Amino acid sequence: MMTMQTVFQATRPGFLILAPLCALLGILLAVHQPILLAPLEIVLVMVGGLLAHAAVNLLNEYEDFHSGLDQITQRTPFSGGSGALPAEPTAAPAVLSAGVAALVGVVAIGGYFFWVRGWPVLAFGTIGLVLVVTYTRWITRSAWLCLLAPGVGFGLAVTLGALIALGGRVDLSALMVSVVVGLLVSELLLLNQFPDSEADRHIGRRHLPIAIGLHRAAWLVVVMLLGSYAVTGLAVLTGWLPVAAMLSWLTLPGALWLAWQLPGALKDRSRLEPLMGLNVVVLLVTLALLAAGLWLGWP
Repeated sequence: MMTMQTVFQATRPGFLILAPLCALLGILLAVHQPILLAPLEIVLVMVGGLLAHAAVNLLNEYEDFHSGLDQITQRTPFSGGSGALPAEPTAAPAVLSAGVAALVGVVAIGGYFFWVRGWPVLAFGTIGLVLVVTYTRWITRSAWLCLLAPGVGFGLAVTLGALIALGGRVDLSALMVSVVVGLLVSELLLLNQFPDSEADRHIGRRHLPIAIGLHRAAWLVVVMLLGSYAVTGLAVLTGWLPVAAMLSWLTLPGALWLAWQLPGALKDRSRLEPLMGLNVVVLLVTLALLAAGLWLGWP
């Protein structure tokens, strides 16, 4: 029983809402297109996104424990891992097995959609699979790949992948939504790397806070965060997204507050952690409001 609790904790369940939320955006994009949606396929898309997110979290937890990173990281609620394996080291094989099992589930769901929809599904699915398998051990060694990978994973593999799996096509509306998702998710992971910089450097990682310093990386967080609102506004002005998509701008005050406070909080963990929490809330609520806008704004 304790091992099962450890495995569950290692999935980082508090963050798993992100993948279904991104998949939901892909589903809503598909609703706007002239295709017939099957309820079972909608469920499979949501489950596939959830399993992919759980897989990358589980494999990341195992790799961080195996590399010794967990022993030197000062954890926060938003970074440094769950702490599940340092608390119960004997559960490491179970966490690895659960990660592999989740990945097998993703491949099985992807195989079904490949059989039904053909080669486009394989292209998007392969990108997602490569990101899940290579993120912790290899991608985190390259600063710019480490920045882009989360946004590509959730914006392209999950959001656009859901659309393609359901038989839709990638148009300008879908591209704008995927860019918004990509910017928000990449800046979230970038900010969450700040407290771990020294520990990550010690085991050979090289993400942007290490490569260019915290101050420059903080400005990149701000540019990407506020840039997501600019993309939504541009998409509405050009008619690629409905006016109701501007509901997502309701979180802009929180984003502006984060942008204002972040440069002065880099060396002060007591100020940085609340901003990291605010960033998570801004991302999730923004995507939820964007989904609501797509649902309400399109006939």
